[in-house]
Amino acid sequence: MAILAFDLGGTAVKYGIWENNQLQEISSFSTPTSFDELEEKMKAVLNELELKYEIAGIGISAPGTVDTQKGEIGGISAIPYIHRFPIKAHFEHSFNRPVTIENDANCAALAEMWQGAGKGKKNVLFVVIGTGIGGAVIMEGKLQKGQHLYGGEFGLMILDRGESFSELGTAANMAKRYSEKKGTLYTGEEVFERANQGEEDALEAIHEFYHYLTVGLYNLQFTVDPELIIIGGGISKKEELYPEINQRMEVLLAKNELKDFVPQVIPCVYRNDANLVGAVAVFSERYPSLN
Repeated sequence: MAILAFDLGGTAVKYGIWENNQLQEISSFSTPTSFDELEEKMKAVLNELELKYEIAGIGISAPGTVDTQKGEIGGISAIPYIHRFPIKAHFEHSFNRPVTIENDANCAALAEMWQGAGKGKKNVLFVVIGTGIGGAVIMEGKLQKGQHLYGGEFGLMILDRGESFSELGTAANMAKRYSEKKGTLYTGEEVFERANQGEEDALEAIHEFYHYLTVGLYNLQFTVDPELIIIGGGISKKEELYPEINQRMEVLLAKNELKDFVPQVIPCVYRNDANLVGAVAVFSERYPSLN
């Protein structure tokens, strides 16, 4: 039996088939502008793949605050038409198969707990760093969503000058501030490159980025006290990220005379496929007999 997974993103909808403990047939299509078109394209993918696979059900990773009890998506996202109606029941009727839906950051975290960097651990924070900062809280092996389904929305923390973790601790917003200072548009990667060349303003921008990212992670460590902090998002593959965080973390620990342990901050395993694998993990837990 196979599971079809979809990851609903603001610009693209990724999909893949999970069979024999691996993700296959990975592809995508541009995110439609209406729900009807989204449903039509998802159904076309299902119709095509069921010619090759026996598809037991569908796992969906989606933005927004997903209420798995109601089968609805609250909050806001770049896909406004998926919110505030019984979308799970609608898809189950349309696709004639069981469907699960979970928040995308939660899916990524569950993928890492299932077979990734958090496998075998019980208490883990998953921090996704993109244009903003999101994530998930896993305590005693269980996803903790919070009373209002905002558990893991780490980017909303206020760090300094009334600015949030998302504003101060992401390469995207660091590049935005640098570009405003220079009067020319630069990407985060270009700022890193200019810093490597010794450009003073770029070095300052990178230093500030690392500082606030570490401060945010430090605050999370000593709020929840996890075994691991797993970093996801595009920047997670940057090898120099972890020595920079560790160096600054040790300074903060010394300043507060903390000697019991050093927080472990490590990269995720599944990277760009984490949301799809996590959607499969959610489905597998909900419908174990269909794996």
